[in-house]
Amino acid sequence: MTKLKLGPIADDKPIKVTVELPAPLHRDLVAYAEVLAQETGRAVSDPAKLIAPMVQRFIATDRGFAKARRTRSLQG
Repeated sequence: MTKLKLGPIADDKPIKVTVELPAPLHRDLVAYAEVLAQETGRAVSDPAKLIAPMVQRFIATDRGFAKARRTRSLQG
C-alpha cells in the first residue's frame, strides 16, 4: 500500500479562502483524494479540502521555515 503524507482529514471549522488552481493541479488533487480514500477507507467529499492539510504538512516539515521562525522569535 502507498504511504501518503496525509492521513484522515479533520473536520474542523474552516475559514473561507478563494484560490485559483491550475487545471493539472486540480486533477492531481482529485487523484490524491481517490488514493487517500482507498488508503484510509474514508471518502474525501471535496478534493479542495486537501489543500489546508497539505499546506499545514508542508509548513510543519519545512526546516528552513522552522529555523527562520525560531530566529525571528528570538529577535522579537
